[in-house]
Amino acid sequence: MAIALCASHSAVVQAEWLYREEAIMGTRCAVELWATDKPSGNAAIEAVLADMRRIDALMSTYKADSEISRVNANAAQAPVPITPELFGLLQTAQQYSALSKGAFDITYASVGYLYDYRQHLHPDAGAIAAALPSVDYRQLKLDPANRTVSFGKPGMRIDLGGIAKGYAVDRGIELLKARGFAHAMVNAGGDTRVSGDRFGKPWVVGIRHPDRKDEVVLRIPLVDAAFSTSGDYERFFDEGGVRYHHIIDPRTGQSPHAVRSVTIIASNATRTDGLSKTVFILGPKAGLEFIDSLPDADAIVIAADGKVSYSKGLQPP
Repeated sequence: MAIALCASHSAVVQAEWLYREEAIMGTRCAVELWATDKPSGNAAIEAVLADMRRIDALMSTYKADSEISRVNANAAQAPVPITPELFGLLQTAQQYSALSKGAFDITYASVGYLYDYRQHLHPDAGAIAAALPSVDYRQLKLDPANRTVSFGKPGMRIDLGGIAKGYAVDRGIELLKARGFAHAMVNAGGDTRVSGDRFGKPWVVGIRHPDRKDEVVLRIPLVDAAFSTSGDYERFFDEGGVRYHHIIDPRTGQSPHAVRSVTIIASNATRTDGLSKTVFILGPKAGLEFIDSLPDADAIVIAADGKVSYSKGLQPP
């Protein structure tokens, strides 16, 4: 019995929370999990980060040899064969476009590529007007029989920045579950999903202040859930009293300014990622009405005047 107790005690001592982060997909990605075997836990974390690198290589518009760059270069001339993975995500993106009546639209990149936030460059009104006709998710032609994609308008481009990180986070959680890790967190910038709890306690996630990155506006307890935050402080520059940020309204080709931050809570990060951009573009009133029409999502919106609003599922009785 003494030997057995010692062996049991040794197993408990070896169990621990493991954490690692890395810059991938243009943001900070992190994985945390509870492991009873440290080598297996570290191997699982590396598998998740490796998969994120793979997705970045497949879907980054900043990599000239990525599959998405190949699509953007050729799909206006002829149908382009693509991998099942990319085809499935494009189908998902179209579903969110239809659901939001075009507020979410990956063809926004037809205008969005004209912005360079690092160099503080933005298109003028004439350039936006010339590019806007190419923004139309209905002209993104997907052929399931041949698994090809084509563009129905010249000048059209797509960008999966509004959904790919959430997809990568969901992939990470599924990879960890397949390896037997039931208590874990995977994060990619503003997109996070947690699996299980922290042994009787929820995971606690914070929503940062739009102007003060070290200040938390609100803390939310979560178990087996995902959340995404989209803010005008992620990739931006200010010029002439105007903030140019990475969330582009497909209807105008410009950054909307009625909202500072949107957080969505739902069951998976692909959904929260896409919905957070949608609500940001729709604005506080229409955005919350949109979320209230869905049975499986909640939202927290910080408006331009600092007012914090909640969807019905988060309001006190």
